[in-house]
Amino acid sequence: MRLSEIHIYKHDLPVRNGPYTMSLSQVWSLDTTLVRLVAEDGTEGWGETCPIGPTYAESHTAGARAALMTMAPGLIGTELWPLTLQRRMDALLNGHNYAKAAIDIAAHDLVGKHLGVSVSDLLGGAATDRVPSYYSTIVGDPDETARVAARVRDEGYPRIQVKLGGRPIEIDIETIRKVWEVLRGSGMRIAVDANRGWNTRDALRVSRECPDIPFVLEQPCNTVEELRTIRPQISHGIYMDENSVNLNTVITAAGTGLVDGFGMKITRIGGLQNMRTFRDLCEARNLPHTCDDAWGGDVIAAACTHVAATMRPDLCEGAWVAASYIDGNFDPENGIRIEGGHIRRPTGPGLGVIPDATLLGPPLASF
Repeated sequence: MRLSEIHIYKHDLPVRNGPYTMSLSQVWSLDTTLVRLVAEDGTEGWGETCPIGPTYAESHTAGARAALMTMAPGLIGTELWPLTLQRRMDALLNGHNYAKAAIDIAAHDLVGKHLGVSVSDLLGGAATDRVPSYYSTIVGDPDETARVAARVRDEGYPRIQVKLGGRPIEIDIETIRKVWEVLRGSGMRIAVDANRGWNTRDALRVSRECPDIPFVLEQPCNTVEELRTIRPQISHGIYMDENSVNLNTVITAAGTGLVDGFGMKITRIGGLQNMRTFRDLCEARNLPHTCDDAWGGDVIAAACTHVAATMRPDLCEGAWVAASYIDGNFDPENGIRIEGGHIRRPTGPGLGVIPDATLLGPPLASF
C-alpha cells in the first residue's frame, strides 16, 4: 500500500485563560500543523505537530511546514509501513524530527484503519483503557499555584508538574513548599519543572533547601553538561526533557545513569516509530517517563494516549495533553478529554479520532 496524497493544514489553538507561562516564554495562542495522508486505496490517516513557540525547543511552526513541504514530493509513492516511511524521510531531510513526526503519526493512523486495529495495538497492545494524565501549572504566584494543586488533587490527577523559573529562586522555593503543604499525604507525585530556566547554582539550592519534599527535578538546567555537573550533588531525582532530542541522546543518558527518568514528547523524538523504541529502552532500564507533547489538538493527544496505554503501568508518569487549556475538538464526537485526571483510550481503528476537515478550511499545500 503506497502513499498517493499529502495535504498540510494549519489551525489556531488559542490558550484558554492565557497566557500559558513558562520560565522562558509566554504563549497566548498556538498555530498547529495537521497532515492528512491518503493511500492508493483511499484510506486516510492524520498526523499533527505543534511546537510551543520558537524558544521552548529547537522547533517552530514555520520550520515544521517548510520541512514537510521539502519532504512531501519525495514521499509520494512510498510504502506506508512506518519504518519504511521513516527511512525515506531521513533520506530526504536530515533532522527536523518534529516535522517528520506528523507524517509518522498519520502513517500509523492510516495503517491502523487499513488493518482495523488501534494504534495501541500496532504498538504492542494496551495495558489499560484508562490512561493517567498529569496537570501542568504555569509559572505563577505561590499561593495561587498551591490553590491549583489542591484543585487538581481533588479532581483525581495522580501527578502534578509545577512550572518554575524565570524569577528569583526564593519565589520558586516558596512555591514548592506551599504546593507540598496541600499535597502532603495525598500520594500525588510532584515534578518541579524549570524548563531549562535555572543555572546549576539555583538547581543545587532548590534541592538542598527542600530535602524533605519528594519531587523530581525535570530539566532544571539548559544543557546536558549542566545536568552532569549537578547529578552527584543533589538528593532528588533528575528527569530529562528538552535535552532528549533523539534516540542517541536518550541511549547515552539512560546508559550512563545521568537521569532517573524522562519527560518525552512524541514529536521531539520523531513520532511513534521512535517512541516505541524509546518506551522499550526505558522499560529495559527501569526508567519512568511521560508520554506527551508540547501542544496540539485531538490528533497529537490521541497519539500520546495510545502510547501511554502501552507502557508498563508502574513506569507511566502520565500523558500530558493540551485539552485543559484549549476549547473544542477536531473530532466533536470522539475528541480527547480529561476526566478525573485520566484519559479514555480511543478504541476505534487507527488513532480513534477523525478530524472534521471543514473546521480546518482548505489545506495550505497538497501533493
